[in-house]
Amino acid sequence: MDTILLIKAAIMGIVEGLTEFLPVSSTGHLILTGSLLGMTDDKSKVFDIAIQTGAILAVIIVYWQRIAGAISGFSSSARSRRFVFNIAIGFMPAALVGFFVYKSI
Repeated sequence: MDTILLIKAAIMGIVEGLTEFLPVSSTGHLILTGSLLGMTDDKSKVFDIAIQTGAILAVIIVYWQRIAGAISGFSSSARSRRFVFNIAIGFMPAALVGFFVYKSI
């Protein structure tokens, strides 16, 4: 295995990990870091998807109890409904942009 490639992958993982829980675009930082490291080919794009999938799974694992509680208490708890509503509001801008401009993307 190429040592330089492993170091680049580690740097990309660190960038993803640091930016995932901050109010900044982890995808944007991955793109910028990939460009700086010369990782711009199709394999690098697949790597970006894989590393972001791992980050999404990490978020689900960290918040699993809260997610499960919101789902189970949705009908009886105002706090659960507010949590689900806030997730939906956070998701809607990206969903709408994706829906309307997916062909040009």
